Amino acid sequence: MAWSSLLLAMNEIRRNVLRSFLTILGIVIGVAAVIIMVTIGGGATAQVTDQIRSLGSNLLILSPGRRMGPAQAGIPLFSIGDAEAITREIPAAVAIAPASMRSMTAIFGNENWSTTVVGSDNRLLQVRNMQISSGRTFSESELRSGAAACILGETVRSKLFGSQDPLGAKIRLQSVSCEVIGVVEPKGQSAFGSDQDDFVGIPLRTFQRRIAGNQDVSMIQISLGDGAQTNAAIADIERLMRERRHIAANEEDNFGVMDTRELTRMLTGTTQVLTALLGAVAAVSLLVGGIGIMNIMLVSVTERTREIGIRLAIGALEREVLLQFLVEAMVLSTFGGLLGIVLAIAASVALSNSLKVPFIFNPGIVAIAFFFSAAVGIVFGYFPARKAARLDPIEALRHE
Repeated sequence: MAWSSLLLAMNEIRRNVLRSFLTILGIVIGVAAVIIMVTIGGGATAQVTDQIRSLGSNLLILSPGRRMGPAQAGIPLFSIGDAEAITREIPAAVAIAPASMRSMTAIFGNENWSTTVVGSDNRLLQVRNMQISSGRTFSESELRSGAAACILGETVRSKLFGSQDPLGAKIRLQSVSCEVIGVVEPKGQSAFGSDQDDFVGIPLRTFQRRIAGNQDVSMIQISLGDGAQTNAAIADIERLMRERRHIAANEEDNFGVMDTRELTRMLTGTTQVLTALLGAVAAVSLLVGGIGIMNIMLVSVTERTREIGIRLAIGALEREVLLQFLVEAMVLSTFGGLLGIVLAIAASVALSNSLKVPFIFNPGIVAIAFFFSAAVGIVFGYFPARKAARLDPIEALRHE
């Protein structure tokens, strides 16, 4: 009986191909929209996670003031002594990189580029998961003496040198001339939208003596060991900094410690909520598609009233008529679901390439969307099928 009902449903769909396609259009759009929203949202979440991970592993950023960014007026900066104290007294910290930075113009020949000059040491590469693609890092003598040597990010290298080899060349940072000794592998954009490759690294002592003219350190980046208790380490750092900065018990901190893993959880949580909301909005179109199926099936019942009356008059059971129309509605919604899946995968790949987010195929959401579309056919097809099955054969045969 089910097979004959399926054949009848297929024949009816073929007889009205255009109307059948318009009937399932809402299901196609609904399934495609749900899958696209969830897929793109998943890709965006993965991208944010990767970008924050690229900042460094188990990274804490100690900055003056209660917020990230430039130092606030009246708030003291850090010193080399603060970084050394963290090294001595915080056992969970495996690498501590004090750093100072300033926006400057880098010049080579006729080329110039506004960039960020970072004064630090080789530990900055360690805490930020950076690798040297060509050349070398700073030597101990260069770090101690404050030598005029520099390491370039990929953006600065391409802007100043193009296809040339920068190693051994001298660039000017306004009035300071330094020799390029290395180039860092590209890392791309950060989660905050900044270019991680747009920087020039020089020894911290060089920065302090020849650029800043003081011994201040604008931030300290701290890499924790694997398995370290992050909250405990943050509490120890805060206690140590309060002591060194002579902050009374009743006074607020004039520094902040940012945990990049906490930032990861916050940003990925935000993108996941937005993805869920967009997916829920897209799912509404599935309900609209279901209502479209119900309307067309009601029209079909009206058009085929005499056919139904003849079937009932020659002995067809109510459940057979009910099954015939229910199967027809299910076939329509299932076709709509399959077309929606094909459309969604193609559109997701295209959008992922356009938005430059990773394409992450999620078979779970595809299965959910497909079965939901089939369920929509059953739910919204039941009322028209029930109406057809309960027709009075005599009244149905009189219908014009």
